[in-house]
Amino acid sequence: MDQPNLTRQPIFEASQLCFVYNEQIPALDHVSMMVNSGEKLAILGSNGSGKSTLLKILDGLYFPGSGSVRAFTKILSERALRDDAFNFEFRSRVGFVFQDSDAQLFMPTVWDEVAFGPLQLGIAQAEVIKRVEAALLALHIEKISDRAPHQLSGGEKKRVALASVLSLSPEVWLLDEPSAGLDPRSAAWLIDFIHSQTTVVLATHDLRLVEAVAGRIYVIDENHRIVAEGTTREVLSNHDLLVQANLTI
Repeated sequence: MDQPNLTRQPIFEASQLCFVYNEQIPALDHVSMMVNSGEKLAILGSNGSGKSTLLKILDGLYFPGSGSVRAFTKILSERALRDDAFNFEFRSRVGFVFQDSDAQLFMPTVWDEVAFGPLQLGIAQAEVIKRVEAALLALHIEKISDRAPHQLSGGEKKRVALASVLSLSPEVWLLDEPSAGLDPRSAAWLIDFIHSQTTVVLATHDLRLVEAVAGRIYVIDENHRIVAEGTTREVLSNHDLLVQANLTI
């Protein structure tokens, strides 16, 4: 879904990023991109293209071998995140949801899971309780707040993972393959949730999800390079491009 062309402030600016796993497996090859406030942006690529790696670099979980990233106009680096004030500000403003919910959920109950992030940021207990209750209600999981996350269905786990980020009230959401493993009803709910947020970046190969929520797309090919950028309508109507990037046949 295309969005109006409004003047927006850049949130992320990535320049010439290169990343290699184990000093030999390439993941990103001179990738440059920009994310603006108030937009729904998709990083579209097939499995193994490097889109999840790019998302983790934007979240400060990985750091490029070369190139640079700015977040909210400031350099995002391992050194910068060692500064407590910068780290607190960044982690308060950016929320990351993993593709595999099991990799994100580790607390004994859903309530504890949703409360964990705000507690780690040192937010007062009364405010934490308020945020947790609001997140549980927003994700419609208040009735399972005392259950263990590992006992939940895939769709329920995804909602808990989202609630654990929502309790942080982030300005920016980074979603890694958010529709993976969801049944049609949960996938439809996810679309509504994404629309309800202000700024979202999602890494995915799900063309239907991208068409439903994204206003702009970057395409990464199997050589780990950005091969296209444009509106959702422009990119998804380019059949040859999607075939080249192994996103359709």
